[in-house]
Amino acid sequence: MLWMKRLAPAIFLLGGCLATGPASADNYPSRPIRLLHGFAAGGAADTLSRIIADGLSKKLGQPIIVEAKPGAGGNIAADAIAKAAPDGYTLGLVTGAHAISAATYKSLAYKPAESFDMISTLVYYALVIAVRNDFPAKSLGDLITIAKEKPGALSFGSVGFGSTHHLAGELLNATAGIEIVHVPYRGDAQSVTALLGGEVPVIVGTPVLLAPQIQSGAIRGLAVTSPARTALLPDVPTVQEAGIGGYDVRPGPACWPPRERRPPSSRRSMPRRATCWGTPTSSSAWRRPSAVRSAAAHRER
Repeated sequence: MLWMKRLAPAIFLLGGCLATGPASADNYPSRPIRLLHGFAAGGAADTLSRIIADGLSKKLGQPIIVEAKPGAGGNIAADAIAKAAPDGYTLGLVTGAHAISAATYKSLAYKPAESFDMISTLVYYALVIAVRNDFPAKSLGDLITIAKEKPGALSFGSVGFGSTHHLAGELLNATAGIEIVHVPYRGDAQSVTALLGGEVPVIVGTPVLLAPQIQSGAIRGLAVTSPARTALLPDVPTVQEAGIGGYDVRPGPACWPPRERRPPSSRRSMPRRATCWGTPTSSSAWRRPSAVRSAAAHRER
């Protein structure tokens, strides 16, 4: 596959986003490439997609067009990716919601595993459980106490049904023995707006987007969902520090192309393991705000 000879080195450095595809002209890429994701513009998936797109376009000399197709926990975008031509001009950034959908939906318009060439996780990062500054809970322990006193009276917002954010909240319900009702939104920005507007008292959000509000005092971070605190929010304790042992939720977005629809024996694949953040620009752009680690570094722990 001649186009792979051009794309593979760039992907190896920037995230391992593509593996196989049909032969094409040796001047690949000769036109812009689409990078699809399934959540609202301005959210974590969108931010990460634009960082990847910026670095990849510099490597390949063609624009990488980020397209948000929000809805159904990322399933709308996943379906579009799966049905795209496997010619190197469509990539997809998928989140933990992809695996969640495979487990929670009886049927999907695509096959969660077979429809894609799964190459590399890009990053792992924590989520943050947060409340508006005037909410009475000063800590996660306080929130749990309030929730136990009024089962079902509180609600929490997330980026959508079936998202990692949603399941992080449900895991807190299960492990803490509480009942906080889930309210899905179409992205991080919408859930933050709902929190500030009083629609929901609690949200599970992304540190890169909540940090400015937390630092300004408008929002209070109660806990992060990773085993260790994040560099971005060093004063926010972990859920485990609140006494919920073993709690660990870290989304791991990945970049996948649609699988080529030819027999495996006729396809050529690039190395399966590739690290993300091969350039100073892409590395610092994400790590500065969210203090995430590369997938390779995470695996080597």
